[in-house]
Amino acid sequence: MGDMGRLYALRLRDAGWQHVNVCDRPEKYEALQREWEGTGLTVLRDGHLVSRQSDFIVYSVEAGNIHSVVKEYGPSTKVGAIVAGQTSVKAPEREAFETYLPRDVYIVSCHSLHGPHVDPRGQPLVLIQHRAPDEKMRLVERILACLESRYVYMSYDEHDTVTANTQAVTHAAFLTMGTAWAQLQAYPWATGKNPGGMETVKIYLCLRIYGAKWHVYAGLALLNPQASVQVTQFAKSATALFQLMLEGRYDALAARVMAARRSVFGWRDTEEGQDVPGHTRILVSDGMLDEFYVIAERVSKGERGAQEAVRAAREEPPPANSHLSLLAIVDCWHVLGIDPYRHLELAATPVFRMWIGVTQNLFRSPERVLAACRAGVYDVSFRADDLEFVVAARGWAQAVQFGGFDVYRRRFEMTRAFFEPRLAEANKVGAEMLRVVSMRN
Repeated sequence: MGDMGRLYALRLRDAGWQHVNVCDRPEKYEALQREWEGTGLTVLRDGHLVSRQSDFIVYSVEAGNIHSVVKEYGPSTKVGAIVAGQTSVKAPEREAFETYLPRDVYIVSCHSLHGPHVDPRGQPLVLIQHRAPDEKMRLVERILACLESRYVYMSYDEHDTVTANTQAVTHAAFLTMGTAWAQLQAYPWATGKNPGGMETVKIYLCLRIYGAKWHVYAGLALLNPQASVQVTQFAKSATALFQLMLEGRYDALAARVMAARRSVFGWRDTEEGQDVPGHTRILVSDGMLDEFYVIAERVSKGERGAQEAVRAAREEPPPANSHLSLLAIVDCWHVLGIDPYRHLELAATPVFRMWIGVTQNLFRSPERVLAACRAGVYDVSFRADDLEFVVAARGWAQAVQFGGFDVYRRRFEMTRAFFEPRLAEANKVGAEMLRVVSMRN
């Protein structure tokens, strides 16, 4: 009964399914029973009782704990039951299910590619028919129809490839931004250096990630080998680009960035990206960025304050910005040969959809890209920020390479503590921005 478990349980109850059995760790039984008394959910003491009585069972636990939890409760699974897992990385889940579940039960796994505070309607929901006949798959589809999500059918291996391509570098970028700002002891919305919609997206999606639980991102980064490759390359890309900036090698920097632009987006060096069918469809327009800025200012300053901020932003252009995070992520995709659009419509998370949209918005204009390169080489306004960003990127890459959950958690929670006072506000702004993106795409 973590956040995603609660989402599923309440949706199933509201859809009219009977005997929705739930549990948490045994020591939480009494508290959980008091919390859900009279709600229509059946609170049981532990996973043994849930497994013995239930026909459809979802393990909604951290990827790092799936092995031990299934080892403990899997042997109690009711004969003929269907078992699913809600983990973000499927390789350990598959191993645990195949090792500890009885042979007389079925496996049809799942993964909602969104957070617990996002409306699941229309969002991708991965279904994995691993060890079950078609009629069991149809039953799972009926059960989960109450989420009103869009089914995406994959294998375990396909799932881990897709989630690495659509989430690993995205999370790394936002985690890095947050750590860099925390080390600078600078709230980016208060420094005056980050006006406008593009910076608003960076700030509030960063804070949205730090407003979630650390294990949501740790499992994907530490247990998915492909994710480790991508996070490592992201740090290498950020380092290489920053070194060119420090050395004053504008021509080399521009050539590398424009090569990445051609590779990832398919646009020629002098070509303005167009809103046309196919992978060059514009996901986040200039108008949407302006709308995001208004949303953020309205939440933090009220309607009058928002109007004043927008008026000031229109009268004075934003300061030069190297946009190192955006340059690095496109360089990373280029080096690894990743097409970020490949899985966009198939199984992209809301955060990834917005992130690729903002990245695309910058790279859509050759002049914007070259202006970022000029700022990185000739303007020192963001030099300290970029330095901390590179250091943070390498630190996160090392945390992933070492594979230690404790190191990952400590880095995450240290940064989260710095932003704690503004996380509630960030969730409001981020949710509204994601709603706008979902409506327009």
